[in-house]
Amino acid sequence: MPAMTTLRRTATLALLAGAWPFVPASAQTDADFLAAKAAYERGERTRVAALAPKLSGHVLAPYVAYWQLKLGLDDASPAAVRTYLDRYPNTPLGDRLRVEWLKLLGRNAIWHQFAVDWPPPASDDVELACYGVLYKWQRDGDDALAAAKPLWFTEKATPEACEPAFAALIRRGDLTPADRRARFRLAHEAGNLRTAQAQGAGLPGHERVPDRDFNEVSRDPLRALDRGSFAWATGGGRELALFALERAARSDAGAARPAWVKVRDRMPEADRRYGNARLAFHAARQLNPAANDWFREAGNVPLSADAHAWRVRAALRAQAWDDVAAAIAAMPESQRQEAAWRYWRARALAAQGRQDEANALLTVLAGETHFYGVLAAEALGRRYTPPVSEPVTPSAEAVAAFAARPEVKRAVKLAELDLRPESQREWIYIVRGLPDDDALLLAAGYARSVGLYDRAINTADRTQARHDYALRYLAPYRTEFESAAKAHDVDVALLYAIARQESRFAADIVSSAGAVGLMQLMPGTARWVAKQLARNDYRPALIGDTELNTLFGAYYFKYWLERLDRMPALAAAAYNAGPGRAQAWRPPAPLEGAVWVETIPFNETRDYVKKVLANAIVYGHAFNTSQQPLTARLGTVTPRNGAANGAAVTAAALATE
Repeated sequence: MPAMTTLRRTATLALLAGAWPFVPASAQTDADFLAAKAAYERGERTRVAALAPKLSGHVLAPYVAYWQLKLGLDDASPAAVRTYLDRYPNTPLGDRLRVEWLKLLGRNAIWHQFAVDWPPPASDDVELACYGVLYKWQRDGDDALAAAKPLWFTEKATPEACEPAFAALIRRGDLTPADRRARFRLAHEAGNLRTAQAQGAGLPGHERVPDRDFNEVSRDPLRALDRGSFAWATGGGRELALFALERAARSDAGAARPAWVKVRDRMPEADRRYGNARLAFHAARQLNPAANDWFREAGNVPLSADAHAWRVRAALRAQAWDDVAAAIAAMPESQRQEAAWRYWRARALAAQGRQDEANALLTVLAGETHFYGVLAAEALGRRYTPPVSEPVTPSAEAVAAFAARPEVKRAVKLAELDLRPESQREWIYIVRGLPDDDALLLAAGYARSVGLYDRAINTADRTQARHDYALRYLAPYRTEFESAAKAHDVDVALLYAIARQESRFAADIVSSAGAVGLMQLMPGTARWVAKQLARNDYRPALIGDTELNTLFGAYYFKYWLERLDRMPALAAAAYNAGPGRAQAWRPPAPLEGAVWVETIPFNETRDYVKKVLANAIVYGHAFNTSQQPLTARLGTVTPRNGAANGAAVTAAALATE
């Protein structure tokens, strides 16, 4: 419960008792902590300093000390920073301070001090990485510049700190015109037009893409591609044509195809194949039935991981099993070993009559607890059964020792104060330092005992050999979920499966989009459900109530389940991405449900549907309820009655993903 709520409740009780309000010291210091946090966020250094003495003994005192240092970092002494880093090593705040300190030293080229704390713990901060290159450059000479080259290949704008190293690499010829064109393509493939424009304008000589031409193509890419009036003899002209194709295909690959076919023969073969691949990629994501044929035109052109995946998906939609096998074989080994592609490779092998090879892959998959593990077991003709749990029973002393750790106390207090992101960061640091599965399960059990259900699940999910499925698949709020399931005739295992994916059972969670509670209801959805159920007692403040939240969530899921032909996969997609999108993604002809799920265009929704359906199987086993096999539950997804092909709707939806 947030501290201010605690304070209000204490004061109210005291007034009702006829006494002056008495605020417990712990509640008061929590209030001071929240006041210090608010002051920090406003940049009020003096206010934070005034509150700090009151909080010196508070469990979250390290945060206050960090805020003081951060607000005064420009004039902080190395000794003060060193004292903090030594006192709080291997903590999120210590690592964050180290990064900010190193960046400050790098900006001011104070390399002798920079050397003291370099390298930092693992960090993906590009600005810091570039300062590291600059430090090594001045220390070791030009050979150190090679470390900057991998940082060049990004679709994003890079920090100013990177520019000296990049400029030196360009002068030396270590960043070639081809490398610079690759950066331009990465940016416009990602839709980062500002970065793409800057990279295009910075290309050398005849490779350059002038701003005026870039802007003209951006305004109407299909018209520009159809006119084909590019400077074909120059690298810049060809890059501009490929940019026009990218933008036009992103909107509607089918509409872009005729214009591309008209001009592509004017391209060198490598560029032509690249363009074919980009057109096919967008067509696949838009569920265009011609995508698989168009991927064939790309040949063996290099692809991104995302494009490799969509090449397989296009072949799946076309039921072209030889192409499925070939597309998976073309993937890098690390991607090929992902569960999805092991499963679909097995299916392709079976379709090719190589059943023994298929069964060998399926047997391994069937021992894994995820969507493909369930499908693999069923493909082998057996009902999926989760592996046996091996829970730990730690001693009371071991639990007490874990609970007494300062970082654990911080994580719990931060959650109590509704500072969820900070609590999660503390917990991540706790669990990543645990030595084995037993320690992870002890931590997960403790998290469950203090109501941190999301951390309990995420921690239990990390075990490698010893697993506790009661922790991985927690089932709190049984009364509320069973009541909601009974009220709306929904499988309680499905409701738990949705809630596990939506909220990890954090009842007070509010998403960045404003979705609330266990079932992550949007306020507008809750109002609509209240109207359907004639709940005149509903008011917005009740949306997070666990009983109402589960009841309304169950109704909303059941409503769309009924209207989407009782297909749970479609209903789950509708719950996550909206019913309009779920309808638009329906195929023009009947399609195997597993293939439909695999080819959901939104990455988040595709992952969501897989996890919800797999979760439901595990919960069904835990509750010992009769379970329809996953393959039967997926069924065959049929076309929408009276609906036209949804490709145009899909393309429009993808533009907002």
